[in-house]
Amino acid sequence: MRNLLRKLVPHFLLNLYRKSKKQIRSNELLAAKSKGDIISKNDLQIAFKECGIVKGDTVLVHSSLSKIGYIKNGAKDVVEALLESVGEFGNVLMPNSPNAQLQLDYIQQLDFFDVVNSPSKLGAISEYFRKLPDAIRSAHPTEPVSCIGPDTAYFVGSHFGNLTPYNENSPFFKVAEKGGKILYLGVTFDNAGTSLHCVEDAIEGFKFPVYFPEEFIAHVKFENGTMGEMKTLVHNPEQSKKRKCDGLIPLLEEKGVLIKVKIGNANSLLVDAKGMMNVLIDAYNRNGVTMYTPKGS
Repeated sequence: MRNLLRKLVPHFLLNLYRKSKKQIRSNELLAAKSKGDIISKNDLQIAFKECGIVKGDTVLVHSSLSKIGYIKNGAKDVVEALLESVGEFGNVLMPNSPNAQLQLDYIQQLDFFDVVNSPSKLGAISEYFRKLPDAIRSAHPTEPVSCIGPDTAYFVGSHFGNLTPYNENSPFFKVAEKGGKILYLGVTFDNAGTSLHCVEDAIEGFKFPVYFPEEFIAHVKFENGTMGEMKTLVHNPEQSKKRKCDGLIPLLEEKGVLIKVKIGNANSLLVDAKGMMNVLIDAYNRNGVTMYTPKGS
């Protein structure tokens, strides 16, 4: 239903609706604060541990701060709780794309992507995280990812220069390769299904036209101030309209690679990244299952 509404309702009405919804949520959080319903960093650490995040883990995090509830120190507490949960030998990654629109519209308007200064459009937690001194951001202009941890160079160092941001050189793919986890913190595949695109890239001759046929040249300003350029593909907006990403959740839950968890007030998902890749590739080969055809072809 949500995807259908997005197709039918004009963008300006959707923006008005989102603004109104955001204000309502803000009022709800202030009401929670006034009643003393405050979530602490310790509460978050307990919740992360109970859902299965442990020392040494690699965790890619998609998030919605407002869904969690009123948190004493906001995004700061969430990020610190995550980093302390995985410890000094673990890695935390967060996508922080500067794009909040269709990729095709974004790339056609892009002057250059500034690795240091282009803000995240994926929420307050991702923006706080990317600004931390220890966070290193990958240099792909459409889907950058920041990482903190001992394996940061491995995860983000080879993202620049790839024709798609989801292939074997991407942080998304490498989280799976490393046996990591994906935490959907107050969000679902429908609004944070980035890692699903790794499956499409991994399947030779994928049967749907995922990418717009034109290659684009994107300019990137690196941390040291130098400029580079690279070719990139972007998603085909006509195909993107057909996504039914959440339709894959029952299959992944049945196969034991996804669990539903609660973090504060946020309904969340914790996913075995490699397991998800394997299940979805097998389901595609067997039954034609994709995010466009979650029940098979």
